[in-house]
Amino acid sequence: MEKPLSPSQLYLEHWSPGVLKDLFGTSSYNVILQNEEEEQLSPKHSPYRRPKRAQHLISTASRKTGGRPVVLTRPREGYRNVSQSQLFSSSTRFGNNITVLGSPIGLTPRPVPRPQRSSQASSSRVRLPLLAKAGSVRDSENSLKKLCILTAIKPSNVDSEKTRFFKSDFTYNPQFEYSNPVAPQVLEKHNNASDRFLTQAVRIMELALQKYGNYEKFEQATGGSLLTKSRIWSHVKKYMEKEGCVGEIVVHLTDDLLSRASMTVVNGRPTLTINISTAREQWLEGMLRHEIGTHYFRGINNSQQPWNSGAGRKKLGLRPLNPTEEGLASIHSVLFRRDPTLWRAALLYYTVYQASHMSFSQLFRDLGRFVHDPNTRWDYCVRSKRGQTDTSQPGCFSKDQVYLDGILKILRHREKIDFQLLTALGKVSLARFYTYRYSCL
Repeated sequence: MEKPLSPSQLYLEHWSPGVLKDLFGTSSYNVILQNEEEEQLSPKHSPYRRPKRAQHLISTASRKTGGRPVVLTRPREGYRNVSQSQLFSSSTRFGNNITVLGSPIGLTPRPVPRPQRSSQASSSRVRLPLLAKAGSVRDSENSLKKLCILTAIKPSNVDSEKTRFFKSDFTYNPQFEYSNPVAPQVLEKHNNASDRFLTQAVRIMELALQKYGNYEKFEQATGGSLLTKSRIWSHVKKYMEKEGCVGEIVVHLTDDLLSRASMTVVNGRPTLTINISTAREQWLEGMLRHEIGTHYFRGINNSQQPWNSGAGRKKLGLRPLNPTEEGLASIHSVLFRRDPTLWRAALLYYTVYQASHMSFSQLFRDLGRFVHDPNTRWDYCVRSKRGQTDTSQPGCFSKDQVYLDGILKILRHREKIDFQLLTALGKVSLARFYTYRYSCL
């Protein structure tokens, strides 16, 4: 039986245009992206200069091996029969001569885990992913001196405001409170919604409505039934075994999460938090490809690069990793679905834009055009209005637009992207990826 293709082995250039076309739910996906022509990058017109001293990118490890750079390029065939340990070998050579200066890049060998004091540490059997106790992630996050902005902008009174909102027949505008309020100037940076892909977002949702009737039917038809905790655990364990990362990631199950899942670092350990209220049978593995297959693996590769710190990124002039990071992760999450329509990415993009012009209650009514269930609408409204105190005023948290933005940009350039290299380089944006690739040719 043919071995399933894992996300770390994903090579999008081998997918037919028909599959990529289905990601949009429309045959005009190339036309959709034509307004990005001004951003099309080429080796002759790259806005980034080649680093003056490329030798600074050569790591100590490469010097010890004679200073020979890592050579990576496109394989002539897909990854279906290639093991994960073979993907990014520093000794691998191919015909296109794409040279990457930096540490040996790879998903293996894995970082050696810290010794465990328990007797299980010396056991030869596979260690299971750890399930954190309820509340431990939240407690440890709140103990940090500097909270992640996504944690800080989560309202502390969501439940009480939801009750009040529903009792008002959806006319009340919630007044959110925050345990660790974010500075106004920081929120202002994330209050700029774009309408660049608004037409495309609406078109994606309209086509999905024509096919399924409403969002709830779309969820049921394409996502399947909600999973129990035991089945979620079983899926996660199986996926981690396939990817060879069992025991490396703490897994936390909760129903108190605005997103479907999140990959964070808590007390120095990678932690995957899964929202059990949205974990569906056909969507769970896609979520794991998103969080582990993209965020975690790119993070591992990034840790081996000269730009693995804020100072390193600043020195090398690296641009923010989004929308590339979330765009790639979002493609991974839908690519193997029976219907990879980008409804969620489109809905998030649309909701953010509307939130920037509407109050909470107005936005809630407006979303009824695409989503019937009040609880689902509430979740989308809270996501787009998080960070605000008085939601009667227009305003948004614009991060949720990066998913569709990143997807469209990646698919537009898909024939020129070496996805193997994009993963191997770590947290590098698509624009900077072109710079490194062309400077190494």
